[in-house]
Amino acid sequence: MLRVGLTGGLASGKSFVGRELARLGCRVISADALGHEVLLRGEDAYAPVLDEFGPGILDQDGQINRAKLAALVFQDPARLEKLNQIVHPAVNRRQQARIAEIAAREPDAIVVIEAAILVETGSFRNFDKLIVVVCRREQQIERACERENSTRQDVMARLDRQLPLEEKQKVADYVIDTSGTKEETLAQTRQVYESLRSLSA
Repeated sequence: MLRVGLTGGLASGKSFVGRELARLGCRVISADALGHEVLLRGEDAYAPVLDEFGPGILDQDGQINRAKLAALVFQDPARLEKLNQIVHPAVNRRQQARIAEIAAREPDAIVVIEAAILVETGSFRNFDKLIVVVCRREQQIERACERENSTRQDVMARLDRQLPLEEKQKVADYVIDTSGTKEETLAQTRQVYESLRSLSA
């Protein structure tokens, strides 16, 4: 089995690339989706997060409202770090379990872990190959503003907290540039897939 990391920055296009890799036959695991799962009521991170941040983060159904939680932590590095200390181990346990399930069923699978901070945490070293998805900073800002209905100022503040894409590229085995057309991005993604397929054969 080939383990591949897929990362990038805010609105750089990594989810688009991940969907295409899944369509081509890779087994894609989204760390963001796992992050949603572990915060659901009754799941691993729900009670610890509720204990730490209080009932004000809940919606009417008793589920954690991610927007309320984000509002509490993203201007406060210490609280964000506390949240990460709760959520990341829970996500990692679930991720390892999914990888093990896939390995048992499909020993020749290409497993792709799509996650935002593989380089920052050093966890990119746990993979056989690393794909970094990049585009121009101005495109990141435009896409994020459009997608998330955020202000330019908010998006730029988020980008300033992230490791620059140029730094992530330095440790990449493959770089996919999404600055051009969707067709160009898909063509690059197919090339990367063919390379991974030859490695896993």
